[in-house]
Amino acid sequence: METRPASPRIPLLERDRVSPEVAALYDALLKQRGVVPNMFKALAHAPALATGMAGFLKGLLADSALPGWYKELVAVRVSVQHDSAYAISAHSLSARQKGASEAQIVAVKGDFERGPFNPPEKLGFRCADKLHRSPEEIDEQFFAELRSVYSDPQIIELMATAAAFELFPRFLGALRIPTTPIPEEAFGKQA
Repeated sequence: METRPASPRIPLLERDRVSPEVAALYDALLKQRGVVPNMFKALAHAPALATGMAGFLKGLLADSALPGWYKELVAVRVSVQHDSAYAISAHSLSARQKGASEAQIVAVKGDFERGPFNPPEKLGFRCADKLHRSPEEIDEQFFAELRSVYSDPQIIELMATAAAFELFPRFLGALRIPTTPIPEEAFGKQA
C-alpha cells in the first residue's frame, strides 16, 4: 500500500497570494468558521470555482427544509464511508457549531441506528448509505418510505447533501489536501 506524502499535490494558497475576490472569501470563512479550510486554499487556484463552491456549500448546508446541523451530520456520514479524515473533521466541527451534540457526532461516525436520533433522521442516514453504495439501492419501496416522512424539499436537500459528499472526499483525497488544523477558538464559533 502506498504511503501518502505529507504535502498536498497542489500548493495551498495563503491570503496574500490570492485574488481580491478569494481574499474576501477567506475573510468570510475565517469569521464564520474560525479558520480558512485547506480545501479553499487549494480551490483558490481557480477563483470562480472557489467562490462557486463556497456559495454552493452555504446554500446546501444552511438551515432550510432540513436543519443545517443534520445536513452536516449527513456530510460526516458519507465522509466516513469514504474514510476522509479531512471531511469528517471539517463537518464534525460544523455540525457541532450548528447545534449537534457530541453523542450525535460520535454516533453518526459509527452505529447511528443506536444513536440519539429520531426515526426520520435514521432513515436519512440510511438513505445516504444507500446512495453511497449505488443510487439503484434507492428503490421504489425505500423512496416511498422516505416520502412518508420527508417533504419534497427535504428529500431534495437530503439527496443533494449526500451526493455532494461523494464529490468532496474524492477531490480532497486525490489532491492529498491535508486536514485543516482547527484552532481552539473555532469550537465556540457558530457557522
